[in-house]
Amino acid sequence: MAPSASAREELFITPRTVSHFTNQEVTDEMLREIYNLTKMGPTAFNSQPLRITWVRSAEARQRLAAHMVDSNQAKTIAAPVTAILGFDRSWFQRFGEFNPRSAPNMQPMFEGNPEAAEGAGALSAHLQAGYFITAVRALGLDAGPMTGGDLAAITTEFLADKNQQAFLIVNLGYGIEPSYPRNSRFEFEDVTETI
Repeated sequence: MAPSASAREELFITPRTVSHFTNQEVTDEMLREIYNLTKMGPTAFNSQPLRITWVRSAEARQRLAAHMVDSNQAKTIAAPVTAILGFDRSWFQRFGEFNPRSAPNMQPMFEGNPEAAEGAGALSAHLQAGYFITAVRALGLDAGPMTGGDLAAITTEFLADKNQQAFLIVNLGYGIEPSYPRNSRFEFEDVTETI
């Protein structure tokens, strides 16, 4: 059954990328629910390579902000929670858990081809990032996704011992509506073709 028009509006039309948040708490239970919704999105082979590091403490926020571009530093420090989205570079080593039927044939293929493994892991994690933002919105929160920062340095500082690669930083909370108008979106005829 398709979601109602109002539900689609709440997930895709009304929400905007926000830079400022209220002081309302984002609970650990909400973070768990964000993940529980995110994990249901499709990934290649059911691989689920997305990894999330929740940044909540003041000390960790300062460390993260130091690697963001100037315009993203204050909002990263002020957001109730920030998620570092990364992907597990060794995702294929868990084939036996996420896809045991395919493990005997597929796991050795990726173990022998690091470039293919990284490409497949990154692609599926990026798919999961879209579900992540949709899950945030479905729970009544707002998201401020950012790539403006030194992702290599963030990876080194926060994820290196986990063999993960950061690719997106997302501030989370109850957003304050931006004061400027929404930028335009391309129309169907501008960007699609039926062949």
